[in-house]
Amino acid sequence: MLAQPVYNSGIDLAWPFKVRFHPTILLLFTLLIGLYGCSGQEIQRKDGLKSVRTFNSANLAKSDIDMMAELNQEAVIKSLKLLSDKLYRRNPQEFRKSGLESAEAASARIFSQIPNWANASLPPPDWEAQFNLAFLEGYTGDRVQAFITALTSMLMASYDYKTALFLHDALSAQKLYNSARNVEIAVWKLSNAKQSGGSKFLISNSMDGEIANLSFEREFGKLIALQDLLAVVIEDKSNRSISRVFQNVATFIFLPI
Repeated sequence: MLAQPVYNSGIDLAWPFKVRFHPTILLLFTLLIGLYGCSGQEIQRKDGLKSVRTFNSANLAKSDIDMMAELNQEAVIKSLKLLSDKLYRRNPQEFRKSGLESAEAASARIFSQIPNWANASLPPPDWEAQFNLAFLEGYTGDRVQAFITALTSMLMASYDYKTALFLHDALSAQKLYNSARNVEIAVWKLSNAKQSGGSKFLISNSMDGEIANLSFEREFGKLIALQDLLAVVIEDKSNRSISRVFQNVATFIFLPI
């Protein structure tokens, strides 16, 4: 005799705890919770900005080094913007050559091009040619634009002109190291190069007879330190040693990127 099925119209309050999830789903869920929890640990900066990054699902396709490199790049661009603004303020005749009314407008024009380089919708500038242009006797264009564009393009080249990095991306420790040495060369040229009449191409640290203003040196130092640190991290990750070469900054000969 077949047993009659028993129907229970009641609600089984224990049913949610009987569901078994695939281990992969549980792992992803745990990671999401962890990332969400970490997002609340922020640094309050002097300028009022916060260091915390909002959670993005794309971060799941990034390694810790990818995210570190992105943060490093953001800090590099921030320093470049500050240097651009400072150079324009010390050399206001340069942005006026382009008919612009302020240092802010001239600086914004330079950095608005970075997304185009990253998307390959606009070829990045030849940074070596731009450096040479900034110190070309008789050049009538904006020397600050040429110098900062060269510096920005060269440093972005060390990130392969990418503004977002993922697991399949592989930065070159050698390019990062070389870019730091190239910044040193550019700083020497900026501080020492003079026109035939004896005046500097661009005023930076201080004018003759002034109290030394080393704010430029500090900001350039940050750029060099940021690139050098990331180069060491990538070198350790990839197990590919950096070829550390002695470079005479006075020659104005750059290392390849």
